[in-house]
Amino acid sequence: MHDPRRLREEQDDYRRRLRRRDAEHLLDAALEVDEERLGVLRRVEELRAERNRSSEEIAGLRKAGHDAKAQIARMRGVGEELKAKEADLAVLEEKVHDLWLQIPNVPADDMPDGMEPREERVVFDRPEFDFAPKAHWEIGTALGILDFDRATRMSGSRFALQRGEGAKLERALINFMIDVHTERGYTEIFPPFLVQEPALYGTGQLPKFREEMFQTQTGHYLISTAEVPVTNMHREEILPDEDLPLRYCAYSACFRAEAGAAGRDTRGLIRLHQFNKVELVHFVRPDESDRELDMIVDEAEEILRRLHLHYRVVTLPTMDFGFSAYKTFDLEVWLPSQDMFREISSASNFRDFQARRANIRYRDADGKVHFVHTLNASGLAVGRTMAAILEQCQEADGGVRIPEALQPYMGTERIGAR
Repeated sequence: MHDPRRLREEQDDYRRRLRRRDAEHLLDAALEVDEERLGVLRRVEELRAERNRSSEEIAGLRKAGHDAKAQIARMRGVGEELKAKEADLAVLEEKVHDLWLQIPNVPADDMPDGMEPREERVVFDRPEFDFAPKAHWEIGTALGILDFDRATRMSGSRFALQRGEGAKLERALINFMIDVHTERGYTEIFPPFLVQEPALYGTGQLPKFREEMFQTQTGHYLISTAEVPVTNMHREEILPDEDLPLRYCAYSACFRAEAGAAGRDTRGLIRLHQFNKVELVHFVRPDESDRELDMIVDEAEEILRRLHLHYRVVTLPTMDFGFSAYKTFDLEVWLPSQDMFREISSASNFRDFQARRANIRYRDADGKVHFVHTLNASGLAVGRTMAAILEQCQEADGGVRIPEALQPYMGTERIGAR
């Protein structure tokens, strides 16, 4: 959420910056209602002042023994109008607050405009095969480690079932990722998978993405990412300056309705309703967040480097990045069967956008209170990492070579063909 005062005072600059993501109309709509609210607020303040003056006048007349019926009647009319205007004001305040919440973050100046990402670097050589590479769902099914048919029979489309060495590979990847991040200084969190609405407003999933969420009968929501509970760990808190920066890693299952995604990635592990992910979340001082973005990208890359998977890093364009983000880098891993890179991690700097929504602050060395800056990245999406390993490390006989860094977790160098 933006500072409403700055949106009013610097509206031309915000309008220019929001235009880059086709969102200036949201600012205009909010400012229009806010202007109406300010008009009603001025009238409310006038009526309150008039009521106070009338009360003093009536008290003076009564003290002097004079008749005050006319003044009492006038004050009654003021009170009735005031009650109506206060009701109008409450409605407008709620409406404008909802409109402020719908305005996305502004993009960084150095992000590319439009829909095309900017490639920053490509890491490792593209794997070469002397046979026609298969898709990961074909490989996993043939090896007996992925079972989409039984998952669909139980749960419907966009679910997967891992079995045997497939289930072990999923677990091995989670443990490997958490171990790498904690060895490099992160504090591990195991968060709840259910949250209440305020947590989703805090990180920006609500109100915009309500249709993408699974809601329970209790009013809880299944999390779409561990970013939600981990960021909200410090909701409504003032953190001591000496505690910053805070860096957390968390495994969670993630649940997404994928509304509007019909026909996209209907096979395999790329776009599921339920999947596993390891998430990285940073809370930092404002002057540290640009540097921390580079750090969190490097942290996610470290997993891919250790697994020796061919990937690239891109800067997302202004028309294709997250609602709450100020700047985002995507890590994209190569899938030979699709002959293309696919996203495996998004790393974003939100600046104070989420912190304002969740009221997360810190007290500096001088005792002044400021909003923190938050960042997050996938470190990594586990199913997509498995898909990349199955495809990039596949062998001619249908088996899959296990990356060296993962072998201690798997207890084997290879998943063999049946």
